[in-house]
Amino acid sequence: MAPLHPAPELRRKHRRARLRTLAFLSPWLVGFSVFFAYPLLATVYFSFMHYNQIEAPTFVGLRNWKYVLGQMPLFGPALWNTLWLVVVMVALRVVFGLGIGLLVTRIKSGVGFFRTAFYLPYLAPPVAATVAFVFLLNPGTGPVNEILSTIGISAPNWFNDPAWAKPSLVLLSLWGIGDLMVIFMAALLDVPKEQYEAAELDGAGAWSKFRFVTWPSITPIVMFAVVTGVVQTMQYYTQALVAGKLASGVSVGPGSSIQPGYPDHSTLTVPQLVYSLGFQNFNTGAACVLSLVLFVIAMAVTSLLMRKSAGLQTAED
Repeated sequence: MAPLHPAPELRRKHRRARLRTLAFLSPWLVGFSVFFAYPLLATVYFSFMHYNQIEAPTFVGLRNWKYVLGQMPLFGPALWNTLWLVVVMVALRVVFGLGIGLLVTRIKSGVGFFRTAFYLPYLAPPVAATVAFVFLLNPGTGPVNEILSTIGISAPNWFNDPAWAKPSLVLLSLWGIGDLMVIFMAALLDVPKEQYEAAELDGAGAWSKFRFVTWPSITPIVMFAVVTGVVQTMQYYTQALVAGKLASGVSVGPGSSIQPGYPDHSTLTVPQLVYSLGFQNFNTGAACVLSLVLFVIAMAVTSLLMRKSAGLQTAED
């Protein structure tokens, strides 16, 4: 019979195992603490403070929360615009990305050219892509409106019209659909060909093969695209701000600022409002409240989507 380990030696062995595990986890723990836990706790702390980034913060209780949720006039439009972009932009990006992915995987020749052509706009920096897009859709001198006028179509004012400003941002996002196209292409090419062959033997058409073969195989990738799209769109800032600034024609120089949301607050998003409150008006407490509201909404939507995804996968299994 082998002798048992003495209790002190066994404790030292367990301690070494815990320290080894902690050493492997330390990069993640440091990153989580520095870039997530501390900023989140600091945001909660400053949401109950009056802080202008110059003087010491003073406790004001729920005053910032009451101001943001009940008295701030731009909170409603900014939240509506953000949620509108989340629903419309994410849905259309997923549909178009999947459609283009299906199209490119079905092409027999010139696959490299089409793949590069669709992916290339995604590589453009956000500011440069927005500048180019606003120029193309300029109602006075843009080539898009000139072409539409030539063929007898009354062109809209795009970024200068409150009714068309958000759809114009959606068009801009669809122009850079290359990232989702590549993801969906990889998922589509990973579907076993034997399943397609079996479906053809059973007399399945194109729609039946997509519904019963392709879709169940790529559902996890679709949910991944939806969840990441929701998180990214909740943080939508650069394109809307640059498009509004360029469309308004306001020249912004050193030391000057521009109120976001042109035209008529139609492109104002919650991240823009957070920046305007925190770094232009130095109302850090209200900016932290807005950040927490956006965080809670993003977490709620993401959790709901993850539960739906788990339910779909369980049903398929």
